[in-house]
Amino acid sequence: MTFQIALVLAILGVALLLFVTERVRMDLAAMLILVSLVVTGLITPAEALSGFSSPAVVTVWAVLILSAGLTRAGLAGLVGQQMLRLAGHSEARLVAVIMLTAAVLSGFMNNVGVAALMLPVVVNIARQTGRPPSRLLMPLAFATLVGGSITLIGTPPNLLISEALHESGLNSFQMFDFLPVGLAVTLASIVFMTLGGRHLLPRRETKRLPGDERADLAEFFGLRERLYTVRLPPASPLAGKSLLESRLGVVLGLNVVGILRQGAVRLAPTPETVLQADDRLLVEGRLDQLAEFSNGQQILVKEQPLDVEKLLSAEMGFAEVRFAADCPLQGQTLQQIGFRARFGAVVLAVRRGGGVLRTNLERIPLQCDDVLLVQGRHGQLDLLEAEPSLIVKRIETVKEYQLEERLMLARVPPGSLLAGKTLAESRLGGAYGLGVMGIMHEGTTRLLPEADERLAEGDLLLVKGRRQDLETLAGLQSLVVEGQAEVDLDDLESEHVGLIEVVLSPHSKLAGKTLRELHFRDKYGLSVLAIWRGGRAYRSGLRDMALQFGDALLLYGPRDRARVLGSEPDFLVLTESAQEAPRWQKAPLALLIMAGVLVVVMIGWLPIAIAAVMGMALMILTGCLAMDEAYQSVEWRSVFLIAGMLPMGIAMERTGAAQWLADGLIGLLGGWGPLAVMGGLTLLAVAALQAMPTAAVAVLLAPIAMGAAANLGVSPYPLLMAVAAATSAAFMSPVGHPSNVLIMGPGGYRFTDYIRVGLPLTIVVLAVALLVIPLFWPF
Repeated sequence: MTFQIALVLAILGVALLLFVTERVRMDLAAMLILVSLVVTGLITPAEALSGFSSPAVVTVWAVLILSAGLTRAGLAGLVGQQMLRLAGHSEARLVAVIMLTAAVLSGFMNNVGVAALMLPVVVNIARQTGRPPSRLLMPLAFATLVGGSITLIGTPPNLLISEALHESGLNSFQMFDFLPVGLAVTLASIVFMTLGGRHLLPRRETKRLPGDERADLAEFFGLRERLYTVRLPPASPLAGKSLLESRLGVVLGLNVVGILRQGAVRLAPTPETVLQADDRLLVEGRLDQLAEFSNGQQILVKEQPLDVEKLLSAEMGFAEVRFAADCPLQGQTLQQIGFRARFGAVVLAVRRGGGVLRTNLERIPLQCDDVLLVQGRHGQLDLLEAEPSLIVKRIETVKEYQLEERLMLARVPPGSLLAGKTLAESRLGGAYGLGVMGIMHEGTTRLLPEADERLAEGDLLLVKGRRQDLETLAGLQSLVVEGQAEVDLDDLESEHVGLIEVVLSPHSKLAGKTLRELHFRDKYGLSVLAIWRGGRAYRSGLRDMALQFGDALLLYGPRDRARVLGSEPDFLVLTESAQEAPRWQKAPLALLIMAGVLVVVMIGWLPIAIAAVMGMALMILTGCLAMDEAYQSVEWRSVFLIAGMLPMGIAMERTGAAQWLADGLIGLLGGWGPLAVMGGLTLLAVAALQAMPTAAVAVLLAPIAMGAAANLGVSPYPLLMAVAAATSAAFMSPVGHPSNVLIMGPGGYRFTDYIRVGLPLTIVVLAVALLVIPLFWPF
């Protein structure tokens, strides 16, 4: 082993570690690999960037746009109607028809796109036939994987393996060269799942009538067991306040799904809805926090005048902070900036125009002409002055900000739930809108306490807020819990209000963000009642849960707002009534464009990359797809991942690392013949799929397969075809392929479900591939 080979393998090992641990995003990891190969001198800068101009990469994003054009033209609705007509209500026929349809579509569209296209269709079929979605969605996802192996454009690994042949000076695979092997693998998968595999699928039963979508969703997410009725007493301080001002959501984590008032029910009230005495609120959530909260007073206000100037000390000071013209912080909230954590200082007020804002400052987007009144230790103010995007001016008096109106002394009484909690755990700021400026404990005063400072009984707190907020707390304590709501789920829905199920789309940019950060309720006008993740429903603490791919969200609210959500690229709406209307009139044109692309490639008039780009342009020019929709349909993470990993293949070839690994494989299995080597490559591919994306596996194994073929003196085509078939067998993990992640939430699947069904299916696929490949691609 030479030093260069060791260096390439070390970089490859780091790449594997990054992929497995997911400490950084996979596309970012690919970029880091690309840079490291150049810095170490293993490849030239031109070679490092060659992946972005690779025909395989161009074809990948162009096919994604073509797939989006077919989707927007209403292909899903046409497919769904025909599937239900052909399959009827038989589960075996449903599995077979769904898998066959998905496989055929995946041969000509991106397989993740097909999964996203058919997901709402299959969910609706499951509801219409009275079957749990868990019986149908995993066959759908697996069919998109094996179906992609039918043609050259069906999946990125096929394109990358064909490109590897071209770069080596050999004839690359053509459009339908994959058909014999891919068709055999696909048919074997369908037969296995129809006859035996479907019996391994979980049955996540829900109590419902066939076609009863409301009961299906409510039972699946366990909604009924978290519905309660609470009442506002006659003299409640909450009377006359809006739902937003009541803080029922931020303090108690309750969603108000309806208000019972004078014999009438108002469903899905808006945040601006004003509460009245004796209102009965139908709420969804956990009541244990309300029960604890109502058990005695949590904080007592002391009527005592305050001199704001006393907040100054030898260590503390005030400053006015303005934004420089090019400050990147403009438009963000203090919460998004992490102002306190970043600078250690506290924003007491914001002067905007002729007025002063003094409460709820954490959630206010900052404007370019805002002046922030900041308090902090002198060292913290020095940090602010060192920030080039800020203009800082120290001041001695703050009387013009009239902070006295918002400063109060409050005491933590005996028995308060706040005692023993840190400031962060107390949620005095985030939930109650109160900022703790100081803590007086046993004669010692600590100004600007840290978030991990613990409160104790008898502590005096210097708090910034509004007395109305403290009245709101008293109102929450006075709520009367009447018990679990005895309501018919039909009563929760009407012509204008309903339950909606959505999942994050494959192109969503919202993964990793919380509902609070997204201002979900404010932006979409819908309440999130539950999130299904990892085989269970979460119905509390949702505001601070970071969204993940595979999550299914149960939403409640106006149907017109749900239809707006259906047009958002970040979500796939599974509820049929809320889906965006397709462009039916464009369906024949979109199919004609796709057929034209295939014909042009088959007759050899244009290379596949150019033909796909031509088809993409025609989709946009003819109105099948808008330009913005085209950009949104591209899975840029995959594009950058593939473009970043292609230089690794170049480095492995140039340094001899691929040949060194191929020699090791031959030394281990070569004595058993080329079929054994081909089997070893497929097993290596399947093992790598558990930690790496399919495209990366193809890039890494293609040069090894070609090196092994050279050592054995056989054709490289059967070995490369085996690698292509094996990369389609990513069945054993939800993270093995985006299609698997996409159906996890709606199907209610657990990690073990993929192993139980995926392992035997992997064995079937590999066995069929090893039998069929030598027949069509002899050694």
